[in-house]
Amino acid sequence: MKTAKEIRQSFLDFFASKGHKIVPSAPMVIKGDPTLMFTNAGMNQFKDIILGNSEPKYKRVADSQKCLRVSGKHNDLEEVGRDTYHHTMFEMLGNWSFGDYFKAEAIDWAWEFLVGTLQIDPNRLYATVFEGCAEEQLERDDEAASYWAKHLPKNRIINGNRKDNFWEMGDTGPCGPCSEIHIDIRSDAERSQVDGRELVNKDHPQVIEIWNLVFMQYNRHSDGHLSPLPHKVIDTGMGFERLCMAMQGKSSNYDTDIFQPLIQAIGNLSGKSYGDNPQVDIAMRVIADHIRTIAFAITDGQLPSNAKAGYVIRRILRRAVRYGYTFLDRRSAFMYTLLPTLIDVMGEAYPELQAQQQLIEKVIKEEEESFLRTLETGIKMLDRQIAEAKAAGSTELNGLHAFTLYDTYGFPLDLTELILRENNMSADIKGFEAEMQKQKDRARNAAATETEDWVEIAAGETTFVGYDHTEVECRILRYRLIKQKNKQYYQVVLSASPFYAEMGGQVGDSGWLIDEGEKEYPIFDTKRENNLPVHLMEKLPGDPSTDFVARINVERRLAAECNHTATHLLHEALREILGTHVEQKGSFVSPEVLRFDFSHFSKLSEEEIRKVEQLVTLRIRRDYPREEKRNIPIKEAMDMGAMALFGEKYGEEVRVLKYGSSIELCGGTHVPSTGVIGTFRIVSESSIAAGIRRIEAVTAANAEQYLYEQADLLTQLKDLLGNNPQPLKALSKLIDETNSLKKQRAEMLKQQAANIRDRLLQSTQSVNGLRLFRLEEELPADVVRDIALRIDSAMKEPYFFVAGTVFEDKPTLTVALSRSLVEQGHDAGKIVREAAKAIRGGGGGQPHFATAGGKDAAGLKDAVRSILKLANLEA
Repeated sequence: MKTAKEIRQSFLDFFASKGHKIVPSAPMVIKGDPTLMFTNAGMNQFKDIILGNSEPKYKRVADSQKCLRVSGKHNDLEEVGRDTYHHTMFEMLGNWSFGDYFKAEAIDWAWEFLVGTLQIDPNRLYATVFEGCAEEQLERDDEAASYWAKHLPKNRIINGNRKDNFWEMGDTGPCGPCSEIHIDIRSDAERSQVDGRELVNKDHPQVIEIWNLVFMQYNRHSDGHLSPLPHKVIDTGMGFERLCMAMQGKSSNYDTDIFQPLIQAIGNLSGKSYGDNPQVDIAMRVIADHIRTIAFAITDGQLPSNAKAGYVIRRILRRAVRYGYTFLDRRSAFMYTLLPTLIDVMGEAYPELQAQQQLIEKVIKEEEESFLRTLETGIKMLDRQIAEAKAAGSTELNGLHAFTLYDTYGFPLDLTELILRENNMSADIKGFEAEMQKQKDRARNAAATETEDWVEIAAGETTFVGYDHTEVECRILRYRLIKQKNKQYYQVVLSASPFYAEMGGQVGDSGWLIDEGEKEYPIFDTKRENNLPVHLMEKLPGDPSTDFVARINVERRLAAECNHTATHLLHEALREILGTHVEQKGSFVSPEVLRFDFSHFSKLSEEEIRKVEQLVTLRIRRDYPREEKRNIPIKEAMDMGAMALFGEKYGEEVRVLKYGSSIELCGGTHVPSTGVIGTFRIVSESSIAAGIRRIEAVTAANAEQYLYEQADLLTQLKDLLGNNPQPLKALSKLIDETNSLKKQRAEMLKQQAANIRDRLLQSTQSVNGLRLFRLEEELPADVVRDIALRIDSAMKEPYFFVAGTVFEDKPTLTVALSRSLVEQGHDAGKIVREAAKAIRGGGGGQPHFATAGGKDAAGLKDAVRSILKLANLEA
C-alpha cells in the first residue's frame, strides 16, 4: 500500500516526466488579490497568467497546492467532520498548460497516471463531460467525449450539467467546460447491486469525484456573453486526500495515514476511542481537520482575529474547540498539543511547520484559552435566559437570544439546542434564521460591487518605472467603471507608470494624470489586482485616447519611502537586540506611520525600546546608500544573506535591497540613503496575539512633529506644576498627597456607610410583612452598594432595599432583596430595568442585587415610586 507521501511524489514525478516544471505550493493565505482571502484552488497562483496580465515563464506546470475552502462560493465548513470526504484545508494536485497542450493530452495523461502509474482498476472509473447549454448556445463537449472513448466504454462517459461540468473563475473572466473523473470504491457486492453510473454526482460517499480537468477556452463578459480565449488553458485539480483514500483501500479520507495519526492522538488526549460513538467520531474528525487549517494559516502569516481572513481562522479554531468541549469533555486548551503529530505527518512536505512550531503552539493555546473563557460566559448567559424563560412559563428560547449567543459568543445553533434539550426546551429556529438573514443582508449590501467590462483603448502591458522616475509619458490602455453602494470610480491601466501599486504592506501612490493642455486629473490610489497595476480615478479625462504624463505625489511617496526603509532597519535592530528568533509577521507602511509586527514572546522593556531606537538612529546617521539588485536568482539573493519571510510567495527572480548590513527581499520603494530618513521614534509597542508584538513608529517630518508634541506636553506639565524646575519630583509629591486624601476619603465614606446602615436598621418601616429600607440622598454608588451589603449581612428576616441617589449630577437606582424574596420569584434586575426609564437610563444585575444609572436626576422620586409599585410595596 502506497503512503500519502509516496502518492504525492509519484504525481509530481509523473508530470515532471511529461515536461512540466514542478513549482512549490503558494501560501494558503492570499496577499495582493482583493477578490480572495485564501487559496481555494490550485489555479489561484496562476490567475494573473490565465487573465493575460503576465506571460507564463513555463508553458507546463505541476504542483501540490495547499487550499482552504471555508467562505464564499466554495464553503465546505459545515460538512466537515459530518461526512467522510469534505475538508477545510486540503491539498490539490494539479497540472497546467498555458497555451500549450489541451484536451487530448490532459485526458490521456490523466488516464495514464491513474491506471498506468497508480494501477487503479479502470472498471471503477467514470468520466463526465459537459452536456451543453441551449440558453448560451453551447454544444455538448463531443471532443472530450471522443478522447475518453479511447479509454472508457460509452456507458461510463456521462453527460454533466452546467453546474457540474462548466467551470468559471467568477462572474466574469476565463471559463470553459470541464471533465470530472469519478471513482467507485464500493465493495464488489455493492457494485453488482447498483451500477456506479447511477451514483455519479449524487453525493454518494464512496462514488466520488477525484480529478477535475478544466478546459478554459472562453472569456465571460459582464453582460454574460462568451468570446474565445486567445490562449487556451488546461487547469486540473485532484483531491489528494480522496486519492489517498482510494489508493489505500479506505472508505473515508479520515481512515488514511493523513488523518489517522491525528485522530489517534486526539483519542489519547480525550480517553475516547474512534468508532465507538458517532458524535465523538464527528468531533475527532473536525479537530483533526481543523488543526491542519489553523496551523498552516498561522504559518502563512494569518493570525486569528476579528476581521476578514483572521475571523475565518478564529471561527474554525473555535468550531474545533467547541466540538472538543461538547463531545470530548475538554475543558482546557488541548489542540496546540497536536502540533508535533501534525509535523510528523506533513513536516517533510512543508518544513515551515517545524520552523515555526513554537509560534504556532503559542497562538493556538492562547486562542483556545480565550474562547474557553468566552464559552463559560456564554453558558452562564444561556442558563440565565433559560431560567427567565421558565419563570415566564415558556419552553422556547427567543431567536434573538440564540443568535446573540452565536454572533457574540461563538455558540453554533446546535450547541445551544443541545443545552436547551438538556433543560427540556427548544430554540426559536425561525427567529434565529431571521436574525442570521438580517446579518447576511447587511454584509451583502456593504460589500456590493458592480464591475463593468474593460474599455480597450490600446494594446499593450504596463511598464513600471517608479523605481527610477517620478513621472513618465504614457497612454491609457484600458479602463473600467466600478460601482459600489455609496461611490463609483474608474480603474485605469497605463502603458507606463511611476505609481507604486499597493503591495507588501506599502500603500499605493497617489498623484495626477496630466493631459497635453496641462490639465490635471487626480489619481487617488494605486492598487494591484491579479498582478495588474490599476490607477483609481474619480473622473476620466475628456479624451482618454490622447497622450498623458503620469506624475506621482513626490512628497507623499518620499514619506512612505522613509517609513519603508526604516522597517528594514527596525527588523535588523530587533534581531540584534532581542535575538534571531524575531521574524517579520506583517507590516503596514504609509506616508504617516509604519507598523511592524514580529515574533517575540514578551513585552519589550523601556530599555530595549530605547536600544532599538538608538540602533536604528545610528544607522540613519551613517547614511548608508541604497544598494539594489533587480531580477537576480533567488538562490543568489539567499547566498547574500537576504531574509525570506514565511507566508510570502517568491518568484525565481527577486529584488534585493541592502543598506549597510540590512539585506532584504523587497519590491517596495525606498530612500536613496538612510540619512534621508532623518529621525526615527517608536510611539507604541503592544501585543496583538500570542507571541506576536507590534511596534508603531514615525520618521522624518512626522517624527519631528511627534517630538514637538512631546515637548509641548512637557511644557504644559511644567506650567500646571507652577514652572517647578523639578517637575517629576513635584508630580510625585502631588500623587502622594492625592493618594493620602483618597485613603482619608475612603475611611470617611466607610464610616458614613456604617452610620447610614445603623440609622436605617433602627427604622421600623414594614410593608406587607417586609422590612422596607429607603434611601434618597446624595451619595456615590459604591457607598450605596456598601450600605446594601451591610444591611444584607445584618438582616435575618425578609427585607427590600431601594435607593434613589445622586452624585455629581448622575442619578443611580439601587435595589437589593433578601434571598427569601428571590426564592419567591422576585427579581431586582427586572425591577430596576423597568424603573430606570424614569431617569432616562438603564441597568440590571442579579436577582438579589441590581443597579441602574441615568441622565435625568429629576426623575429619581418617580423611579423610586415605580420600584415600590412594581414590588407591591407602596407605603
